[in-house]
Amino acid sequence: MTARTYQPTRSAMQSGQAKDKWILEYEPELPRQIEPLMGWTSSADMRSQVKLHFDTKEEAIAYAERNGVAYRVEDPKPAVRRILSYSDNFQPNRVVPWSH
Repeated sequence: MTARTYQPTRSAMQSGQAKDKWILEYEPELPRQIEPLMGWTSSADMRSQVKLHFDTKEEAIAYAERNGVAYRVEDPKPAVRRILSYSDNFQPNRVVPWSH
């Protein structure tokens, strides 16, 4: 039973600098199965439905260690921001010419 601790990525609609919560979720132990009558996907693994939310990474790690859960921490990648100004559209050395 291994748990994954990560900070979820923001959607395209979120642009703020607020801190997101950390999530601890268990990795599936059993593969999902297709139910033959209705075709639904099912699983007998109850832990795959558990998601625990923590304010900090340290709290998630402390919970995993306190309960004897093997865990893996996935640190978030820093966002790459390109700072451009409006005047860059009119530079004479642009790679792609700007026109209407």
